[in-house]
Amino acid sequence: MHKTIIVSNRLPLQVSIKKDELKITPSVGGLATGMKSVHAEGNGIWVGWSGIPEEDLDNELSKKVTEAIQKEKCVAVPLTHQDIEEYYEGFSNRALWPLFHYFMEYTKFEKNEWEAYKRVNEKFAEVIINQLNDGDTVWIHDYQLLLLPQLIKEQKPNTTIGFFLHIPFPSYEIFRTFPWRKEILSGMLGADLLGFHTYDYERHFLSSVKRILRLDVNFNEIHDQDRIIKVDSFPMGIDYDKFHNFALEHIKSPKEKSEIYQRLQEHISDDNKLILSIDRMDYTKGIPNRIKAFEYFLEKFPEFKEKVRLVMLAVPSRSNVPQYQKLKRETDELVGRINGKFSTVSWTPIWYFYRALPFSDLIDLYISSDVALITPIRDGMNLVAKEYVATRVNKDGVLILSEMAGASKEMNEALLINPNNFEDFTDNLEKALTMPLEEQQKRMKFLQNRLKRYDVSKWAEEFLKSLAETKKTKHVMVAKKLTPEYEQKIVGDYHKAKNRVLFLDYDGTLVGFKDDPQEAKPDDRLYELLDTIQKQENTTLILISGRDRDTFQRWFGHKNYNLVTDHGVWLFQNNEWLALEHLKTDWMQRIRPILETFVDRTPGTFIETKKYSLAWHYRMADPELVKTRTLELNTVLTSMVANNNLMVLKGNKVIEIKSSNVNKGRAMSRLNLQENYDFMMVIGDDWTDEYMFEEAPTFGYTIKVGYTKTKARYQVKDTKQVLQLLSQLKK
Repeated sequence: MHKTIIVSNRLPLQVSIKKDELKITPSVGGLATGMKSVHAEGNGIWVGWSGIPEEDLDNELSKKVTEAIQKEKCVAVPLTHQDIEEYYEGFSNRALWPLFHYFMEYTKFEKNEWEAYKRVNEKFAEVIINQLNDGDTVWIHDYQLLLLPQLIKEQKPNTTIGFFLHIPFPSYEIFRTFPWRKEILSGMLGADLLGFHTYDYERHFLSSVKRILRLDVNFNEIHDQDRIIKVDSFPMGIDYDKFHNFALEHIKSPKEKSEIYQRLQEHISDDNKLILSIDRMDYTKGIPNRIKAFEYFLEKFPEFKEKVRLVMLAVPSRSNVPQYQKLKRETDELVGRINGKFSTVSWTPIWYFYRALPFSDLIDLYISSDVALITPIRDGMNLVAKEYVATRVNKDGVLILSEMAGASKEMNEALLINPNNFEDFTDNLEKALTMPLEEQQKRMKFLQNRLKRYDVSKWAEEFLKSLAETKKTKHVMVAKKLTPEYEQKIVGDYHKAKNRVLFLDYDGTLVGFKDDPQEAKPDDRLYELLDTIQKQENTTLILISGRDRDTFQRWFGHKNYNLVTDHGVWLFQNNEWLALEHLKTDWMQRIRPILETFVDRTPGTFIETKKYSLAWHYRMADPELVKTRTLELNTVLTSMVANNNLMVLKGNKVIEIKSSNVNKGRAMSRLNLQENYDFMMVIGDDWTDEYMFEEAPTFGYTIKVGYTKTKARYQVKDTKQVLQLLSQLKK
């Protein structure tokens, strides 16, 4: 039976040891709740760190912990104190966390912490691979494990891998500052499906992939050689029924009211209202901003003095990190100053709690508060906003939510604010406090219906459903893949044939693409390979390319190969050049100024002038700018080429204009008629090579380099695989 392996930095367990006694309790976080059903199904397992460093466990205790964790269907990754210090507290939370939340001033890039991050991701990969069987699915979570998908894919390429990022993905302009940006993106692209909370994060990620890795992106699909990676947004929900039902029970059971609930109720009336603020003590949450904005509110609307109170719960977080210590001091000082400034004998404007509260007390805070003030400066999702809505069993209350929280994208009925705009903040707080009950209930009804429908279980279900769909994509992609069996058949037929011909494209087929096309000249190894094939009896080798005649003359004029250049204009045979087509070139004088304009407007592009064509190369240009420019250029050229018997070829990061009377397929047909071949192999990578695939006889082996739509019979991954195939023809 296939299983799902869930992977996160921490296991969904609290493991504690006191006097050699082991105690394990389930975690209650959003991820643990969301993955509960997935983890419980079948023989699924959860992989993560237990929370106890390896040095703190002797052999006997380590064995006990392992056995106890296994009973909970979990497997622990062994991490040391150094791992936690450098990988988690270091790289994860001093580099990735601040950068991804746009706090570049707090970001630190340390080489030893990067090495630790790689080391720990490798430890996770080793544990997971030991648990993997064919057909299993792996779902990896969050920013601590960005390299893990690729580490698994390299060793287990047929494993279906999903990855979900629970924090924002920053814009390209922020992410490009990251020293190991390529490694991070490549690591993530080991997944078959990448999930984000919002479309904005998805869009930022795709932009970085296009601009940094230079991969092709079509809508939400990334084409990476023989793989299609899907990217989508899945807004994470909460366990709606849990919060709603618990709140309902609290309200219905007057005898079981907690002390905090009773105290809160003493301060609630039609004239006195509570405003709730709940966060981790983190600089991304905008706590000082919120306190200052509340101060401004009391100054702007003095009529609310002694009638509102801000109940602020800040849960301790990373208290040993300097930035968090500074934040705590600033928060304490602000609360003290504002309370000192506005307090009266019977009223304190801010009740401030720096602690974690039990679940029941949290519910009491939610159901007792008239307004929830959730205003992070940057937040991946923010589930507190959703929890508040779920507990409003009477459909009253108002949610004020920062536009910078991922939750704002699906909670439009909340009062959405810019947390940096104090006017926006105070005006909406006044609106919330004076909002008629009818409007409160109308807004809350919409919010609750949406959150109940798309809860955390639905989130997990939708992600896994989309992940399963990627298996179908894989099947389509490999339908024409040149397998070792097919390869041996080609080689066998080649050696048995009595008269054979090979049509080989050059750029992208025999050599990889270069930023400067003139740097793609053949090396000694390629010469040696082609020489060996050419010298075999009854073998015709033809290099057929869009390259110009002069370049191929320099590179191959001293060889005895057959050469076709300029997409089929010239043929080099028996040491002389023959014109297959007679073309006019006067059109180039009219087209070139147009291309020059686009070069001027598009940094990183240039024109390659050939004898019978013009090529506009954009490999080094910004992919998103190029997307616009290519559309513009095609529009401009459309009318001109139609009137001048020309055509526009869209190649690999190049647009070429040439005569419509010329193409590689036409040239190949002419050469094919000269001999009675019983073996033919045609290899090419570009759109221009499709003409050859169309003209090839049914017995011919047509091979496309790259996994894109093609009329070729087979596909190979890259030039390396082409050279490996040709090397077998020498034997």
